[in-house]
Amino acid sequence: MHIAILTFDGYNELDSLIALGILNRVDRHDWRISIASPAPTVRSMNGVVVEAMATLQDAVRADAVIIGSGAKTREVVEDPKIMGVLRGLDPSRQLLAAQCSGTLVLAKLGLLHGVPACTDDRTKPWVVAAGVEVVDKPFCANDNVATAGGCLASHYLATWLIRRLAGDQAAVDALSYVVPVGEKEEYIDRAMRNTRSALAYAAH
Repeated sequence: MHIAILTFDGYNELDSLIALGILNRVDRHDWRISIASPAPTVRSMNGVVVEAMATLQDAVRADAVIIGSGAKTREVVEDPKIMGVLRGLDPSRQLLAAQCSGTLVLAKLGLLHGVPACTDDRTKPWVVAAGVEVVDKPFCANDNVATAGGCLASHYLATWLIRRLAGDQAAVDALSYVVPVGEKEEYIDRAMRNTRSALAYAAH
């Protein structure tokens, strides 16, 4: 099982690294969680440099993909080389999730036609201009495509992916490692509640 987190130059640490941390809490030896980037290293919007663990070509072959956000997403969607590779993303054979401005990438790839989506307030006008309806929610999903709005909603994408790929108990166990002490039940209940309707839809 390969889950790739698309991480571009100018990336938002909260989007890529929170998901990376939670997904790696799943106790499955056959899981591989990768930071996938178009270059060997990428620098975050706050100067944090990470090494790529996978290429974009690897990502389009992954079982699931999270598209992280960042300060340069509009440059990413205007880059024909990057977008040419990402056109290989296919929700008929993989789970796709986008965080904040990552939703703009899915929109530009034509993967959100007729599907309500979530994003952050700054990115919303660009996603709307791309012909996508934006809803005022932290998370929503339609079949194999999910989107989240707001950096701290990144754990909803991780929860959704874990539930889809490993089941509810695996999601609860992974979240139990990271939620605030004394608020465990509250955080886990909310994460499970916010992703439940999306799972019901996918089951049809």
